[in-house]
Amino acid sequence: MKILIINPNSDPEMTEAIRRTAENFVDRECEVVCEPTPGAPKFIETYEDEIKAAQGMVKLVKENDNTFDAFIIACHCDPNLDAMKEITKKPVVGIGEASMKIASMLGHRFSVVSTSKHSIPNKEALIRKYHLQELLASVRMPQEEQDVMNESGDEEKYLQAAKSALEEDGAEVIVLGCAGMTGLDKRLEAKLGVPVLDGIVCALIIAVGLVKYGVSTSKIGRYNPEY
Repeated sequence: MKILIINPNSDPEMTEAIRRTAENFVDRECEVVCEPTPGAPKFIETYEDEIKAAQGMVKLVKENDNTFDAFIIACHCDPNLDAMKEITKKPVVGIGEASMKIASMLGHRFSVVSTSKHSIPNKEALIRKYHLQELLASVRMPQEEQDVMNESGDEEKYLQAAKSALEEDGAEVIVLGCAGMTGLDKRLEAKLGVPVLDGIVCALIIAVGLVKYGVSTSKIGRYNPEY
């Protein structure tokens, strides 16, 4: 089995971090390849960024359609996910959809720990799209005074945001709301005592399962059947 993980941005460091997480999880049970998107912005922060990434993402899917068994879109806002599902017969899994739907199975309510104030309404809109709003406890971002840029500071600020979600919002599961947080899940989980979900891992769980089961996206209604 071969799975192509598409990083919708063009950042090589984030692409490498995603690749490490994926390879550690699959542990040679299948082959994973992670590619940045050609011509995309370095970060996906706005809807305009998503549009700028679309052409490169389409190119990656179409050029690799005969080589890979499934595709993963490795950005938690699931940019252009519907278009990617439409243009291939192979399974396509977004890390946002995968992580939040798995979270809904693991506790009464979940919270998403996101990166910035700007991302909160975007996450809430995505959650409504997936009909998960009744299961959402909150979307949390770090407090400004904790917003330091070194690695240990990043972990601490997300830990505190997750603690607030558990203690103040009634969350029982934490979802890491950015591919750039990959690798923090088990460290935070050990400190919080609840499931903490990395979207890269969640998407792999679903993508591998869909390939093994031999099912993919239906094309009789919502998506163009010509592909």
